[in-house]
Amino acid sequence: MSKRNLKNYLSELTKKQLQEQIMELYEKFGNVKIYYDFAFNPNEDKLSKEARVKISNEFFPVTRRKPKMRRSVAQKIIKHFIELGVDSFVIADIMLFSIEIAQSFTAEKPIKQEAFYKSMFNTFKQAIEFVVEKGIYYDFKERIKAIEIEVSEQNWMNEFEFKALLEKL
Repeated sequence: MSKRNLKNYLSELTKKQLQEQIMELYEKFGNVKIYYDFAFNPNEDKLSKEARVKISNEFFPVTRRKPKMRRSVAQKIIKHFIELGVDSFVIADIMLFSIEIAQSFTAEKPIKQEAFYKSMFNTFKQAIEFVVEKGIYYDFKERIKAIEIEVSEQNWMNEFEFKALLEKL
């Protein structure tokens, strides 16, 4: 169904019928419930804290013995936040936090897989692009520089890529 057809269909419904359909959508589809829950109670601090816990748990697990170190967990959270329309500062904070927690982990236990470092660089690149696009780079400049310094101090195998990206700015 096209937007135009949907618009025509909705314009023919009474207010009561619209309310019933929205309630049905709310009950049937989790994404609709999540959207309305956020729209009427946008508790971004709570979302941010929950996201930080999930990301931290990937590197410093509380319940299991071995860390999974999955970048995909942070990426899903970030994508979800963007879909909900969470504030850009919160999204940027989570993007950078996911790199910072990975750096905390590698400071304690160096990783030899090149894929891990490539993945972290991709996250860093996406974070840089996001803060520049949203015009909030200068609000995060210190954290971004700190990440780059930590990459150098830990001698990450793709250190040059981090430096080159920041030099472009």
